[in-house]
Amino acid sequence: QMQLAESGGGSVQAGGSQKLSCTVSRDSLKYTRYCMGWFRQAPGKEREAVAGIDNRGRTNYADSVKGRFTISLDDAEVTLFLQMNGLTPEDTATYYCAHTPTRGYCNDQVPPVYGMDHWGKGTLVTVSS
Repeated sequence: QMQLAESGGGSVQAGGSQKLSCTVSRDSLKYTRYCMGWFRQAPGKEREAVAGIDNRGRTNYADSVKGRFTISLDDAEVTLFLQMNGLTPEDTATYYCAHTPTRGYCNDQVPPVYGMDHWGKGTLVTVSS
């Protein structure tokens, strides 16, 4: 059973940066097909996709974060990152990483919440004005 663990959350002032990590607790994802993503959920709101990446390295971003956030994987493909720049209070949320072996969920879109099979427990990012 795959387990995902996020880290790197915390408090930051508006305009600042934060880098989130998500560690995959199993053998490397190398040589497997997958779609992975970062999602967030603000209080009282539905969970939404922020960014996705597949095993070919193709990425997609929600319009709200394009140009500010960058999703990436380390070379060993065991850690997923989300670099967040230019943070605003609207980015305040609990951030989750997720995985599915169905690579198609990452085709030309941010992955849908319903398509993901494995989830981390989340890490809270609070942006103050």
